[in-house]
Amino acid sequence: MSLSNQDLQKALLRPLGRGRQEFEDLVVVPLIAVVIALLFGMVVMLATGVDIGTIGRAFVALAKGAFGSLNAVSETLTAAIPVVLAGLGLGLGFRAGLFNIGAEGQILMGGLAAVIFGFSFDHLPFAILMPLTLIVAMLVGAAYAAIAGALRALTGAHEVISTIMLNLISYRILDYALRQPFVQKEGRSDPISKSVPDAAQLPKLLDWIDPNLRLHAGLFLMLAMVLFVWWLLFRSKIGFAFRASGENPDAAKYAGMPSGLIIVLAMATAGGLAGLAGGAQVLGVLERASPGFSAGLGFDAIAVALLGRSHPVGILFAGILFGGLEAGGRQMQVDAGVSIDLIGIIQALIVVFIAAPLLVRAIFPWGFRKDGKGAAE
Repeated sequence: MSLSNQDLQKALLRPLGRGRQEFEDLVVVPLIAVVIALLFGMVVMLATGVDIGTIGRAFVALAKGAFGSLNAVSETLTAAIPVVLAGLGLGLGFRAGLFNIGAEGQILMGGLAAVIFGFSFDHLPFAILMPLTLIVAMLVGAAYAAIAGALRALTGAHEVISTIMLNLISYRILDYALRQPFVQKEGRSDPISKSVPDAAQLPKLLDWIDPNLRLHAGLFLMLAMVLFVWWLLFRSKIGFAFRASGENPDAAKYAGMPSGLIIVLAMATAGGLAGLAGGAQVLGVLERASPGFSAGLGFDAIAVALLGRSHPVGILFAGILFGGLEAGGRQMQVDAGVSIDLIGIIQALIVVFIAAPLLVRAIFPWGFRKDGKGAAE
C-alpha cells in the first residue's frame, strides 16, 4: 500500500539516524557486513592452502598498510578521495530512486575534460586555473550523466541500461581523444595525453615532510562535498524533492513535484560529483590521462555508496575503509605474499551482505531489535 502525501512528508522530515532502526541500518549492518567479509576472506585463504600463521601476518599487514604509518594514512586517504566523491553522487541518485551505475564513464569524461582544459589554458595563474579546471570536470560529468536522466524522463529508458552504454561509449571517446595531436603527448606513439600544468594541479599536503607522500588538497574538496551533499539532501528543497521521488514517486507527483525534471537534476548532480572525482584524480595523482585511467573507481564507488547506506557521512567512512583496503592490500601482498585479489573478494562480499541486510540480521540476530520496530516517533 502506497504512502499518502502526508505520510511521505512525515517520513522524510523525521531526522535521519533517530531511533534504533536507523542506527542499525546505518551502523550495525555495515559493520557486521565488513566483519563477515573479513572472516570469509580468511576462509578463502584457508581453502587455497594458506596457513594460519600467514593469514595472521596478512591481516596485520593489511592494518599496517592502511593506517600503520603516515605513509599508510596518506595512501589510504589518497585512494579514498575519488571513490568518496563518486560515491556521494551515486548515493544521491539512490536516494532519488535512480540506480546510476555510470560513474565510471562520468569519471573518465570529467577527468579527460580536466586534462584538456588544464593544458589548453596553462597561461592562467594557479588561483584561477585550478578551480576552473575542477569546475569544467564537474560540468562535463554532469552533462554526460544528464543524458541518461533525459532518456529516462523523456522515453522511460531505464538508467541502468543507458548508463552501461554510456560507460562503454566513454571508453571509446577517451581512446579517440588520446590519439588526437592536440591531446597526445609530443613524441609519444602510445595514447598518453599531455601533462597537466603545475598551475592546474591540486597541491600536495605533506610533501614538506616527505616528497613521496601523495595526499593532496582533494582531501578538503572531499570533505566539503560531504557537507554539501548532506545539506542538499536533508536541508534543501531540491533535496527533499529527490528523497520524496525516491521514497514514493506517485506521492511526489501528487504533491506537484516535476518528476522528469527531478530525474534529470538528480542524474546531473550525481554525474557532476563523479566528474569531480575524475578531475581530482588527474589533477592530484595521475597528472595526465591514459586509457582506462579511472581503473574501476566508478564501480568501487557503487560499493562505497551501498556500504554507506547512501548517507554522506556513511559514504565518507566507507570510502576511507575501501581506501584502506586498497593501500593495505599492497602491503599485505608484500609482507605475507597473499594475492591482492583477496581484497577484491572482500569488497565483493561486503557488497553481498550490504545488499542482503535480512541475511545479516538472520546470521547475527543478537545485534538487532527482536521486535523489528522502526524509529521512535
